[in-house]
Amino acid sequence: MNDTARPIEPDRTSGRTHATGTDTATGAFRPAGVTVLRPRPAISLLLHRRSAVVAVTLLLLLAVAMSAAACLGQTYISPADVWHTVRTGSGPYDLVVMELRVPRIVLGALVGVALGLAGALVQTVTRNPLASPDVIGVGHGAAAATVLALSAGLVGSPSAMPVVSVVGGLAAAALVYVLAWRHGMQPSRFVLTGVGIGVALSAVVQLYLADSELEAAEQVKLWLTGSLNGRGWEQAGPLAVVLLLSLPALVWASRAVRPLGLDADTAASLGVRVDRARLALTVLGVVLAATATGAAGPIGFVALTAPQLARRLTRTPQLPLFCSALTGAVILVTADLAARTVLPPLEVPVGALTSLVGGPYLLWLLGRNRVGG
Repeated sequence: MNDTARPIEPDRTSGRTHATGTDTATGAFRPAGVTVLRPRPAISLLLHRRSAVVAVTLLLLLAVAMSAAACLGQTYISPADVWHTVRTGSGPYDLVVMELRVPRIVLGALVGVALGLAGALVQTVTRNPLASPDVIGVGHGAAAATVLALSAGLVGSPSAMPVVSVVGGLAAAALVYVLAWRHGMQPSRFVLTGVGIGVALSAVVQLYLADSELEAAEQVKLWLTGSLNGRGWEQAGPLAVVLLLSLPALVWASRAVRPLGLDADTAASLGVRVDRARLALTVLGVVLAATATGAAGPIGFVALTAPQLARRLTRTPQLPLFCSALTGAVILVTADLAARTVLPPLEVPVGALTSLVGGPYLLWLLGRNRVGG
């Protein structure tokens, strides 16, 4: 008999069921590798065991990466001194740890979380592993809004205008959605429209760089590469607030992504309002990506790679949101550490490093999909 046909044997002491197959209480089936948790008789939760192990492992890796980032740099600080400084808020390394490194590390983790979530949501909507918020014009919209505000004299520097960047990203995504709508939302049309809008907005940025003063152009170029240098609590605070306010929507999204992983007809037959669900997931992903872009500039390939890496680690049929968020945080914190230490005393913008590593990954993914097709 197949394992999936075995009845679940309830554990009366822990409230868990261990075997794969049919729930004897409800007669429902559950997939292999899933544990049913029943904290109360009226509440049943499904726990994917491999995803739980991967999540714990990613949390440990993130803690190690953040600790290493706090210790390493042009000035090495021992873990004991870092812990003492963080715990007491004083000491000989107070300036380096509390003012320079810790805020930057926290911001990098938050930006990675936001980009990982945004990438998973957009790839679920488009059902395309090559899609990311940049594909639908979020990064290009934020960049275009930045340079337009600078050229109009509304702000003095790109780092002073995260709100403008967020508005630009949201406006670009809204424009793509309106232009791609034809009696419903087709993911392929959505992606292609986003590529076209992104190219047009990129041309706006290039025109500004060609006609602007050298100093202003250098500021914009640095922002366009994506960097955590000089950023800290001022940018991390609003991003943290947005992530906290998004938690209820993310809990709903974690359930909505499951049927949307199927084709539209199958999802609709299960009672899902496909167009509404896609619109809600897109809005949520765009808000997260635009806020992250406003905080650190457009950092490429994190939103593209994090969900796919998380899916390969967890081996789940749908993109895992929580593990995608943790993977994005690990990638960005590790990349920023490498950007600070690989060519001392030169500091490479983290966006340039992620693009350098993400480019070959994209080529590999393109080749893999072509072979698979």
